[in-house]
Amino acid sequence: MKLDEVLEKIEPADLRSREQASEHWKTVGKPLNSLGKLEDAVTRIAGMRRTKDYTLKKKGLVIMCADNGVVAEGVTQTGQEVTAIVTENFTRRATSVCLMAETAGVDVFPVDIGVASDVPGVTKPEYKVMYGTNDMLKGPAMTREQAEQAVLVGFRIASELARKGYDILATGEMGIGNTTTSSAVVSVLLGKNVEEVTGRGAGLSSEGLVRKIDVIRGAIERNQPDKNDVLDVLSKVGGLDIAGLAGVFLGGAACHIPVVIDGFISSVAALCAARMAPESADYMMPSHRSGEPAGGMVLDELGLSPFIECNMSLGEGSGAVAVMPLLDMGLAVYREMSTFEEIHVEQYEEFK
Repeated sequence: MKLDEVLEKIEPADLRSREQASEHWKTVGKPLNSLGKLEDAVTRIAGMRRTKDYTLKKKGLVIMCADNGVVAEGVTQTGQEVTAIVTENFTRRATSVCLMAETAGVDVFPVDIGVASDVPGVTKPEYKVMYGTNDMLKGPAMTREQAEQAVLVGFRIASELARKGYDILATGEMGIGNTTTSSAVVSVLLGKNVEEVTGRGAGLSSEGLVRKIDVIRGAIERNQPDKNDVLDVLSKVGGLDIAGLAGVFLGGAACHIPVVIDGFISSVAALCAARMAPESADYMMPSHRSGEPAGGMVLDELGLSPFIECNMSLGEGSGAVAVMPLLDMGLAVYREMSTFEEIHVEQYEEFK
């Protein structure tokens, strides 16, 4: 399957189902709109699922793992070997998000889409596009064909999970150097100065931040990515994890299931997906606002407001997983609480 064929599968969420869910909320025996964003979320998901009567029983977290050649330019505090170590730890219940996911009832699916070495228990040849990208300061991070392949890997994984009965997906990533690539991509797509969108990532010093900004600016100047061509941007200054997650968002949209955005890297992937297929934004759910400077900018561009403000910057899908219990709670009230008619109380009147 080619990317053009994937994009043709995506259609807007169903407005009638959203309207039906909204009308049902008005009958639930509590003050109108008193659950705020949770009511909005339940209503939006009804449109995604194309029915006002749905469940979110089976939840999955897709973690795209990949290395970035730009790490050679000294833009990170830790070495590239950390990507493989943490990727393997996902299989051992030995990461923060694994413990959080277990608590939230979310199944974890780490994907080696481009780690610099093979990872026992994770690496599958059909998913691995490259052994890390090239150094984008010296030339394109990957070819256009590799960027498209990575997007299609994400699409296939989301589609496979949907066929297995997953009702909702969360997105996560692992890859040393991926705040550098994400800052480069968002700088191009949003037309922002590199300084505006670049943060310290996993704890860079002030000197390191200056170096990171210079590297991103140099990579953009050298490669001249076309902001109107997402695949061109991804191939020249992006990362395999970003491209793979963009595919997950597209796959969720094509299969009519919600996909929860995590932090900065995940939100940049969502932006890429939305630029490729604007209708895919109908199926994106926010979680938290990343501490990176551009985290809020990207959510604003997508027209999404975060559910939680926890000052989280861990990545791995931790923010997306953290919001799952909130969605469960909102849906429980929507589905199970008595109506005004059932409790013999006069229904609230809605005033504009």
